[in-house]
Amino acid sequence: IDVNNAFLNGSLKEDIYMKQHEGFNIQYPTLVCRLKKAIYGLKQAPRAWFAKLASTLITFGFKPAKCDNSLCILVNAVHTIYIYIY
Repeated sequence: IDVNNAFLNGSLKEDIYMKQHEGFNIQYPTLVCRLKKAIYGLKQAPRAWFAKLASTLITFGFKPAKCDNSLCILVNAVHTIYIYIY
């Protein structure tokens, strides 16, 4: 599946600042903004999203495969479920 706005859900582990868009705050045009979440175009965004998704899958009982961390596996008495994160 394709998750819309996926990268906007990742949490950042470091402080990242960006300039305001022109005209955003006319009183303080030199202020910068500290990001609370990842945004598209940020080089850390894919990794932050992967970490969020992988930790969520682990809470549901999935385990990362030893051969590939992008492959998560859930085995129970009835089914084996494979999820590959790409």
